[in-house]
Amino acid sequence: MNIVVDGVNIFVATGGCVFDPKKPTVVFVHGSGLDHRSWALQARWFAFHGFSVLAPDLPGHSLSEGEPLKSIESMGKWLVKAIKHSGAENVHLVGHSQGFLVALEAAILLEDKLKSLTAVASASAIPVNESLVDTAQKNTKEAADMLLRWGFGSRSHSGSSAVPGMQPIGIGRQIMSSNPLAEDLLACNKYKNGINCAKNIKAPSNVIVATEDKNTPSKFGLELAELLGAETTTVSGAGHMLPIEAPKSTLDAIKSFILQTNP
Repeated sequence: MNIVVDGVNIFVATGGCVFDPKKPTVVFVHGSGLDHRSWALQARWFAFHGFSVLAPDLPGHSLSEGEPLKSIESMGKWLVKAIKHSGAENVHLVGHSQGFLVALEAAILLEDKLKSLTAVASASAIPVNESLVDTAQKNTKEAADMLLRWGFGSRSHSGSSAVPGMQPIGIGRQIMSSNPLAEDLLACNKYKNGINCAKNIKAPSNVIVATEDKNTPSKFGLELAELLGAETTTVSGAGHMLPIEAPKSTLDAIKSFILQTNP
């Protein structure tokens, strides 16, 4: 569906079902340079199992208009506006990588509307290699290739795919090459408020890490879990791009947690 936030047309995927604000709502926030397609399997499952789904393309990304936002803090405020526009009152936030940093900022502002918080392959801070940022500012396609080379685990690099006939590395490259990757990476690099936010989260939380994550190694995810007092789930044999690299395992970890915390 399409909504208007701050006068800008925004695309929000709803998992294939009409959005109903009366249902508990799972909000999926994509990572750097990505979009709603990261959450295709996860969004669809929740939409057909008693939940409403919001999976927005952030401003300036893919099907959303506008300029890309320059900071994680501004993205968090924007996300809260989008949720308010939807009318959702019971919110489960799920964020991948940078998307979780955005979710952290939004979580504080949502207050009692927040029912749970899930981090997927993330941490309280995500510093970015300077050469990757420099490359992204000059050539988005080349930077996407660099990021994805590190972002997937060994199985994906050997040709394994969770969806027969589709190659997640190629799909990720196509999406990232057309999106404002440099702006996203710079926003991650500048973000310093994650620890403070995490310490103030009261809602139940879950951290999902991957054994082959080179972008945000699992030890940083486990440190985040300690800050949050969160449950943890480890996905073996996968890398940083969990939602599209290991979609079924990621869905299983998200849904088992949300189903037990949903009021």
